[in-house]
Amino acid sequence: MLVLEYKVKGNKLQYQAIDEAIRTTQFIRNKAIRYWMDAPKEANINKVALNNYSTALRKEFKFVKELNSMACQSATERAWSAIDRFYSNRQTKTPSKKGYPRFQKDNRSVEYKTSGWSLHPRKRRITVTDKKGIGELKLLGKWDIHTYPVKSIKRVRLVKKADGYYCQFAIQTELDTEPRVADGELGLDVGLEFFYSDSNGHHEPNPRFLRKAEKSIKHAQRQIYKKEKGKNQRRKARQRYARKHLKVSRQRHEHSKRLARCVCKANALVVYEDLRVKNMVKNHCLAKSINDVSWGLFRLWLEYFAGKFDSKIVAVNPRMTSQKCSACGTTVKKSLSTRTHKCSCGCELQRDVNAAKNILNLGKQATVGQTGSNATGLATSTLLGETLVEQAARVKVESPCL
Repeated sequence: MLVLEYKVKGNKLQYQAIDEAIRTTQFIRNKAIRYWMDAPKEANINKVALNNYSTALRKEFKFVKELNSMACQSATERAWSAIDRFYSNRQTKTPSKKGYPRFQKDNRSVEYKTSGWSLHPRKRRITVTDKKGIGELKLLGKWDIHTYPVKSIKRVRLVKKADGYYCQFAIQTELDTEPRVADGELGLDVGLEFFYSDSNGHHEPNPRFLRKAEKSIKHAQRQIYKKEKGKNQRRKARQRYARKHLKVSRQRHEHSKRLARCVCKANALVVYEDLRVKNMVKNHCLAKSINDVSWGLFRLWLEYFAGKFDSKIVAVNPRMTSQKCSACGTTVKKSLSTRTHKCSCGCELQRDVNAAKNILNLGKQATVGQTGSNATGLATSTLLGETLVEQAARVKVESPCL
């Protein structure tokens, strides 16, 4: 599944219509959650029952009827996604919170399926044909949507961001593979001092995008509280604050995307740490730095480009990789402040490089006897396997500059 994103250009009334469609989507989703909560246990509410409930809402509320019927079904699918996740966490006995479905108050998108919209045959324009009054929108971007057949477009999503409105096309297509430039083998040890250190001795600098923008972000945040509530100046201050966070988010995406592409393009085997970032950020002293470096995002792009370049990626348990000697296998105890690995066998390496070599060795042992390509690694999540509902907050789009 490929997602192409365009910025849309319209007038003020069209933007207001998009906002109304987004609010309607949120209303349907929350009503579906309430319907599931209030239903008796023997009712057995499922995805089909929620879709039928969206039809009942269309008969009851005029503003819901104005929204396309398939867009209403997409809203109930979002509700079912939250409910199904809750059931799955209970069955697998996931520790801590089970993710009980909550009401949404900050929805920023409306999703259409195969109806409710039409593309201009030649120009980059899309017309939303429901009764919300959105009408024809101009698409701004470098992608050429007309190279794909209309039948391959499975979803169209209008998204509101801090710097404007965007249109995303979810296209069912095969992933185009590219040849690799080399067939190397690489182990990656991610960290906070460096973004990652590889088994060849290279250290990729940590860009620290949030830390660099933090002063400007805090200044923009203070300006919000200096404005009176309900006034236009406060709204503009909030928009400036949101745009600064959006810029940091985009910087992280482009940085992770560029590095993951370079790594997979030059290596037939990439081994990395199977980290549980969700547990690591519980350390309040390091939580901001861990979130800023975005290890999880880098892992997702590794999995995507591994499929594109037909590389094998393997996730291994990082336990003791920093303590064990990569040359002789002897355990050399060291604290976090010790940045150099020194072993009695004569091996002396930078701590992270030694860990990267151990990670690579573990990955080679894990792939012994395997044949073919395994683009999703061992026990990893896959960006390509996500449902469209789960992709609402993430755009899987390859930058044309790469």
